[in-house]
Amino acid sequence: MRFLCLHGKGTSAAIFKSQTTSFRAKLPPTFTFDFVDGFLSSKPAAGIDLFYPPPYYSFWETLAISDVLTAHTWLRDLLARDGPYDGVMCFSQGCSLIASFCLYHQEQTPEKPLPFKCAIFICGGVPMQVLEDLGVDVTREAWDMNTKSSKALAEQASAESILKSGLSRWTNVDGVLPANLDAGSIDPKNVFGLNFTKMPPHLKIKIPTVHVYGNKDPRCAASLQLSMFGDERLRKLYDHGGGHDVPRKTDVSEKIAELVEWSATAGKVG
Repeated sequence: MRFLCLHGKGTSAAIFKSQTTSFRAKLPPTFTFDFVDGFLSSKPAAGIDLFYPPPYYSFWETLAISDVLTAHTWLRDLLARDGPYDGVMCFSQGCSLIASFCLYHQEQTPEKPLPFKCAIFICGGVPMQVLEDLGVDVTREAWDMNTKSSKALAEQASAESILKSGLSRWTNVDGVLPANLDAGSIDPKNVFGLNFTKMPPHLKIKIPTVHVYGNKDPRCAASLQLSMFGDERLRKLYDHGGGHDVPRKTDVSEKIAELVEWSATAGKVG
């Protein structure tokens, strides 16, 4: 199984490789991972320069739809040049890139299969701007949550917050959510402002998806919204218990590795 790996904004392929070392080490050698830098130079993500030196990259610097679609063109070129890939694994902005790519694919070419068979989303969501462009009713509640959580992430991930509070800095904007929240317990009529009972039926990611989130992540709501775009028959959620990061604890690493293997098996069957 060969995975394309896309990092978060203001980081890099090398950083994402380091962040995922613990769980990748628990996978069979038949699993390989191709870590790729974004095509734009970027300022470091909040607090990342405390731990990792430059360079830093991104896939877009604004959420203008034209910039998102430019990133999609870059991704298609990459897949054509360096693929095929069996799956994708992504973090934060990398998740936004893959999720938006999948949804536009379903909107524009639903008769064609996606160019990968499974996806691992870690602490990521779908931009509200993309959803509106696809005709989704994005309520004021959803926009407010998006703005509030983005601001909280920037504050909690900052160097000042890291030096002052360490791991205890992480808290969801509405307090800590219940651990291991099951998608089945989420009311589809109001997933932090999005009504999935009125979602266009073709806007589903029709490959196996794994959604790894932290119940203390300020952007946890975005991760749970993204999970609802997955096919409920081909979707797994896992709460790693932390913030907007990839914990290296043994039990977390073992569970994520297990889910990566599940996605690969389910993708082959599908």
